[in-house]
This record gives sequence, C-alpha cells and structure tokens, in this order.
Amino acid sequence: MNQKWFRTGAIGILILSLGLRFWGLDRFNTLVFDEVYFAQFGKNYLTNTPFFNAHPPLSQYIISLGIWIGNQIPVWQNTVNGATGSLLSPWSYRWANAFTGSLIPIVIILLTYQLSHRRSFALLAGLFTALDGLFLVESRYALSNIYIVFFGLLGNWLLLLALEKQNQLRWFILLIAGTSFGASIGTKWNGLWFLVGAYGIWILALIINWLQSFQPNNSSPIFPYLSRSKSLEKIEQIPLQKITQINIWQMVFFLGIIPAIIYSLIWIPHLQLDRRYGFIEVHQHILGFHLQLGGNNPDIHPYCAAWYKWPLLTRPMAYYYQTTQKITDPLPVFGPPLPRNAGKIIYDVHAIGNPFLWWFGLIGILCLISLLLIKFIHPVIKNKRFFIPQNLGIDTYIGLYIVINYAANLLPWVKVNRCVFIYHYMSAVVFTFIGLAWFVDKFICSKNKQWCLLGFSISLTIIAAFIFWLPIYLGLPLSIEGYRLRMWFDSWI
Repeated sequence: MNQKWFRTGAIGILILSLGLRFWGLDRFNTLVFDEVYFAQFGKNYLTNTPFFNAHPPLSQYIISLGIWIGNQIPVWQNTVNGATGSLLSPWSYRWANAFTGSLIPIVIILLTYQLSHRRSFALLAGLFTALDGLFLVESRYALSNIYIVFFGLLGNWLLLLALEKQNQLRWFILLIAGTSFGASIGTKWNGLWFLVGAYGIWILALIINWLQSFQPNNSSPIFPYLSRSKSLEKIEQIPLQKITQINIWQMVFFLGIIPAIIYSLIWIPHLQLDRRYGFIEVHQHILGFHLQLGGNNPDIHPYCAAWYKWPLLTRPMAYYYQTTQKITDPLPVFGPPLPRNAGKIIYDVHAIGNPFLWWFGLIGILCLISLLLIKFIHPVIKNKRFFIPQNLGIDTYIGLYIVINYAANLLPWVKVNRCVFIYHYMSAVVFTFIGLAWFVDKFICSKNKQWCLLGFSISLTIIAAFIFWLPIYLGLPLSIEGYRLRMWFDSWI
C-alpha cells in the first residue's frame, strides 16, 4: 500500500468516525446516564458553583469549554433543556466528546504505524476501533472515559515517535508524551495504567537486552506460516528496540515527574473553585467515596460487572431506555414511563461493544499470548537452557507491546472490590483491536488463499455486526421484535 492510499484510508476512517458521532447528537434532549454528573459539573465551572468531584477534573474542564464554545454558536440552539439548571443545547455539552472520540481511531492508526511501519495493519486497527459500539456510545455523550483512552493512547504514540528522534527533539516529544500521560491520569485515576504499560515494555526491553548479551544469534518469525514478503520484513529496527536508549533518569523525569506535575496542575482551577478541601484532603475524600461504593454485585447496582465479565461481553449497560406507542410520537425523555406493555417502540442506548470485534479480539489476544510463550519457551526446550534469541524480530516486539499494555490496563482491576462497569475495560480492549488487526493483516497478506479468505471474513463479520447493532448505539427507534433480536442474552438487558 503506497502513502497516497494510506492517507486516503485514514481520512476515510476519520470521516466515518465524525459522521457516526455527530449525526443526531441532540437526539435525546436531556441528560443521558452520567451526564447528570459530568455535564452538570461542566456547567458548574462556568457558573462558579462549588461541588465535590469524585474524579480528577480534566474531562469536566473540557466539557465546560465545549459548553462555552457551544453557547457562542447560534446554530446549535434550536434544541435546549434546563436539566443542568441552565438552558443548554445537548450539542453544547456533547460535541467535545464527539470530536475527541472521532480522533481515537486516528491516534490508533498513528500509534500502530509507528509501532510497525505497516500501513495496512495501521488502517485495520483504526477501522476496527471506529467500528466499536462502546467507543461510539461513550463519544456521543458528555462522559469521561473517552478522554482517558485518548490521552493514554496519545502518550503511547508520542513515546514511540520520540524513539525515532534524537537529542533535544526526542526530549521535547517525551515531554509532550509525559504531559499526555498526566492528562490521562487527570481524567480518572485508572489512566495511570497506560503509564504502567510504558514502564512495563521499557523494563522488559532492558531485561531482554541483558539476557541476549549472553546468547548467540538466532532468529525465527513468531508466526512462520503467515510470513509476509521479504520486502516488508526489511524494517527490523523498530522504535521498541530503541526504548532502552532512554535511561532511568529520563524515564523518571519525562514519564514520572512530568505526569505528576501535570496531574497536580490540573487540580488548581477546581481547588480554587471549591476551597473546602486542599489537595491532600480532596484525594482522601475521593478515595473514601470509591471505597464506600460497595461490593461488585447486582445488589449494589444492576449493571455491576466484575473484570472477568468484560472480555466476554456478558454484562453491558443500558445508558438510556424509553418507549413510545408509535414511531411518530415525540422522542421520549426522562419522565413517568408508559404503562406496562403499552410501549411498542423502544429507544435504547446500549453501552455494548461490537460483539464479534470483542470476541475475535479476545481470541486474538489469547493466541498472541500463546505464540509469545512458544517463541520464548521453544528455545529453552531445544537448547536445554534458558535462551533468548539475539534478534527477536519485529512481530515479537509488536506482540509484546500489545500484550503488556493489555495486561497493564486489565490486571489492576482484578483486586478492585468496588462495583465496576463495562466501560472500565475500554483502556484494555483497545489493545485487543490492535492485536486482532495484526492477525487479520497477516491473514490477508498471506499467500495462502484460505488464510486470506479468513482475514476478509473476519473483517466483513465485524462490519456487518456493527451495522446490525448500530440502532442501539445511536438510540434509533426499534420495534419490540427488533430490540429483542439484538439482545442475544438475558444478561445484556
């Protein structure tokens, strides 16, 4: 694929993302799900109204800025509501999320290309991300989670980009990367896991380099049956192999001190507004709030879903659910429900991932882990001693990057006892999209027609699934039969 087609594909994915997120953005003229908090908080910053915030405030600042800008644009004012205590257009408190969410597939493309220098792989990863339902839903409302992922992925891309630069330019890009990681943590604390992933790959690379210094040269592809043409395997010196050029002091400063400074600075406007608590006190109150949320079971909240339920998509969430008697009735907003069995048209916004994308992605990440284990264990068995090949190859480093970042964003939730939800998986699941794209790219580029057909089949299935479940991502009207057709399991309702 040449550069022209690569750019065209990236622009097409961006246009698709923008269209899906901005079309009918004011469909429900009310506050949907946690907009009752985040849109309200965004408005509070504009009205200088003190309030307690159970999360770091960056996302609410951005929503607040979006509201201010939205109020200056008269074309957005046809539909307004007073749910936040002020007359606001839904566009004003949602458009910033929609725009940021539209950029995530592009950041994925940049990150994946920087990781591999493979254009088809990068476009597939971006396309799969654009076709996910949970990311689409979270982007269309004034919620917080989309900013965690955006800034975390942006930090990852900038880190990879910095590894291909030298001297002051590298330091400057690392500075921006650290700022981005700090912004991710400044949205919610679990943004810290993106930074943990960066440290994880750095430490692992140091260990590998140290162990390789004792071993003779030996190299083999991670997936020999699907090897690409030799011309595409020429680029072996990928950025991840250069990560060990960053010494411990640079890591501590750019990816330790800088994120901490940025995180602290983010709090200043909020603490100036609400002077009841200082910096330490507000964190004590936030921690106490989360510790008091109760156990991870339906008695606490009907949509509580422990971490092990996320990859299988067994418990998604309904962000909005209302019914009308006929499709010509006004769009419903929160209010007294219709009598039982009276509603014939259902409006449902379901925070559910693209099922086949998630299930294929889970299979992909498990296969990737298995291939990596084989890659490292086979030489040990063959040589009857601990052994790591001198040149692991580009695919091995890509696999390690994906698996380490996936684990860094998922495993910390294993010990969390409070009620958690499907959207907490967003930071991890995005790496399954990249992992799946790696496999599909290998399949499609394989000379074996069966592997090639499998790659196209997986891609078409994901596209078809996205179209099929699109009405419950966008909150489009469905008949009772149409709604039930999309609720494959009782646990989805």
